[in-house]
Amino acid sequence: MLSRSLPNKSELSSIETICLNVLTYCNSKSLKQGICAHSPIIKLGLEHNVLLNNNLLSIYSKCYGPEHARHLFDEMPHRDVVSWSGMLSAYSKCKDHEEALRLFDFMRGDGHYPNEFTLSSVLRSCSSLGRFSLGSQLQSYMIKYGFDTNGILASSLIDLYSKCGFVKEAYELFKNVDNADTLLWTTIISAYTQAQNWKRGLQLYSDMIQVGVVPNEYTFVKLLGASSFLGLYYGKLVHAQVIVWGVKTALVLKTALVDMYCKCEEMDNALKVSKQTRERDVFLCTAIISGFIRKMDFTKAFAAFTEMLCSDIVPTNYTYSGILNACSSIPGIELGEQIHARVLMAGLQNDVSVGNALVDMYMKCSYTVENALGVFKEISSPNVISWTSLVAGLAEHGFQEESMKAFEEMISAGVQPNSFTLSSILWICSSVYSPSRTRELHGYIMKKNAIQDLVVGNALVDAYAGLGMVDDAHRVIKIMAKRDVITYTGIATRINQMGCHGTALSIISHMLADNIKMDGYSLATFLSASASLGAMEPGKQLHCSSLKSGLDSWISVSNGIVDLYGKCGCKDDAVRAFQEIDKPDVASWNCLMFALASNGHISPSLTAFEDMLLAGIRPDAITLLLLLFACSHGGLVDLGLDHFQHMKERYNIEPQLDHYVCKVDLLGRAGRLAEAVGVIESMPFQPNALVYKTLLGACRLHGNIPLGEDMARRSLELEPSDPTIYVLLANMYEDFGQPELGDNTRWLMKENGLRKNPGQSWTEIQNKIHLFSAGDRMHPQIYEIHEKLDLLLSEFKIMGYPYEANKASMYHSEKLAVIFGLLNAPSTAPIRIIKNIRICKDCHEFMVNLTLLVHREIIVRDGNRFHCFKKGECSCRGFW
Repeated sequence: MLSRSLPNKSELSSIETICLNVLTYCNSKSLKQGICAHSPIIKLGLEHNVLLNNNLLSIYSKCYGPEHARHLFDEMPHRDVVSWSGMLSAYSKCKDHEEALRLFDFMRGDGHYPNEFTLSSVLRSCSSLGRFSLGSQLQSYMIKYGFDTNGILASSLIDLYSKCGFVKEAYELFKNVDNADTLLWTTIISAYTQAQNWKRGLQLYSDMIQVGVVPNEYTFVKLLGASSFLGLYYGKLVHAQVIVWGVKTALVLKTALVDMYCKCEEMDNALKVSKQTRERDVFLCTAIISGFIRKMDFTKAFAAFTEMLCSDIVPTNYTYSGILNACSSIPGIELGEQIHARVLMAGLQNDVSVGNALVDMYMKCSYTVENALGVFKEISSPNVISWTSLVAGLAEHGFQEESMKAFEEMISAGVQPNSFTLSSILWICSSVYSPSRTRELHGYIMKKNAIQDLVVGNALVDAYAGLGMVDDAHRVIKIMAKRDVITYTGIATRINQMGCHGTALSIISHMLADNIKMDGYSLATFLSASASLGAMEPGKQLHCSSLKSGLDSWISVSNGIVDLYGKCGCKDDAVRAFQEIDKPDVASWNCLMFALASNGHISPSLTAFEDMLLAGIRPDAITLLLLLFACSHGGLVDLGLDHFQHMKERYNIEPQLDHYVCKVDLLGRAGRLAEAVGVIESMPFQPNALVYKTLLGACRLHGNIPLGEDMARRSLELEPSDPTIYVLLANMYEDFGQPELGDNTRWLMKENGLRKNPGQSWTEIQNKIHLFSAGDRMHPQIYEIHEKLDLLLSEFKIMGYPYEANKASMYHSEKLAVIFGLLNAPSTAPIRIIKNIRICKDCHEFMVNLTLLVHREIIVRDGNRFHCFKKGECSCRGFW
């Protein structure tokens, strides 16, 4: 009975054939039903059939992935090369390339020889992991056994060579293949586009067409990727080729077209292409969202994201990363928190790209760092971007020490910092004034050879310059393999901020030696240095350079030109430069107001403010400072007080400490000292030394010695080492008949080891700066200057001018500079003098009388304002 129940050989063969047919059908049509055939195969005793098992292996891998297929594979009593190839293919397709290569080692150890399908999977894994050595061994095997003529394997080899950085060698392989088909051409085109040689990729497409090979959708996908970098013109050419060849716009090709247009910021064309067919997936939607974000059109980006969700398309980690970056740019914490909630529901909180975007969003949008720190801790394997976001974010929130510690933890975790990490940490070292840490980082950078990275080199230069270590900054510049305009703009800006304006201008020669052209930022910096130095000739040359290069269209450059002429006392040139600006911003108007007010044109300065309001430009805090400055120097007390009183309600500007100092100056100059004291005592800020010194100066002006002494005492409590306080107090005593107290004050200053800031003046003649100090004896023309001064004083007496020379101020620096100008400047040119401190009363009277005698315009810019002397009058009208 038992023998009758078992199938005979003929029946068994028939059953095997039936099972094989069933599995073959299920493999292509109905996978899960094919799995159901596994149990009957075992019951029928057919589990030893390799052919059946190979088909089952394919079904399991397609349905459930390599893990379930591996269970079957390990239980197979017999395996052939097809079994091994199927299992390798399963691992390769799910991108578990490490396991695929391990299995290949087992296969070789088991004595099986790979066929073309095995080699294809293994080469794919070698390409993904960069295992060039193993790939080369396989290439030798292919040549030995005649597989090198196989087009698919040749394509895999070319892909391996290109991904391992051997693009030229990949091309040599390609050339050696006879009758290359579309796949091979597409692979070599891909090799060059991945190597960022995009034009060569497009040239290869042209060669492909010339030899008569027809492109397919994947060819155009690669070409469109290259066009995204080359620009819209090339992208449109490739799109035209898609239409010419009549290639069906499948989803992958449509996505590539949309992505190209999005990257070229042609959103209308991108949307038009996306609507050509109804097919949509997450990659297409993500490309559109990214395009809107690139265009800074965040409203449409969020609308596209919402539409995607409504279409039941599940966002990927890249989609969430993009939309979170948009939240960072708005910034929008509420929206970011909603996206975060969706990330949690999607289970992507551990994904590194999403985590990075969340850290960045919370750092930029939140007032605290707790949420960002919480997100960072959730990232399973933080990468360099994660750490950089954390380091930079902590620093931006003012947690510099914590930022430093995070950087150290990053190094300890074995994560190598990139150029942005190092730039961030160098900026922190500069901002907290830490030369020692900067030097330590410099050592680390040299050890890792990161100095060759231009971004890192520039950051190190800026850090040293920001710390005032200019020589160190120059040494870094010398060892940098490459320098650019940012290198020199950074050091020039820092030097300019230090007040070394002449040194800042000298950076121009270094740029010229390196054949580096200025950009708008560097030009604005050099204009600022020229303006601060009062160097008219370099400033004019920079102005000409801006016109020739077209950089005058930069608003920062245009503003710098207005500022230059204003600070050089050329009011008319400043006004003209302002009028040439197409769309003046608030900084433009501020420069104009300063140029007018500081040169004594108070009424035009106030008119400029009214014109600014009529132009629809909102004033800022600096505008109001200038407005109060103009009122103070013009004696317009009530107008100034009115503007101060209504700063908040009219202009939505909360008065800051500087505005209160201006208010004290306004009242003090007008002699309303009691009101000025009331302002100091009632202002919502802790008074600083400057506000006390301002009122001390007013006390000297109006002879209120008791109040002046009180202001001096309060100033010294805050800044006991400031010699200016002693000088102001001593001058007040001397001006109002108490010279002995003045002498005592100066003696006390010397006892404390303090010295008055020496008065220095300089003038520019024939593009050269000539510096003078009080009592100067070193200048080559000093004897000629003294002779000329004596001659002028004699002529004053002959002409009956009301001027009595003061022996103490006989050889002040501004006198020496103006006489030098008379001796050397062209007879019709104005004499321009810059002085580091306020001009004294005696020198001011000397200049007034001098312009009656020599009929020359003299412009003196002192530490406080401009004095334009002309025909016996000064623009300050004696009120300074």
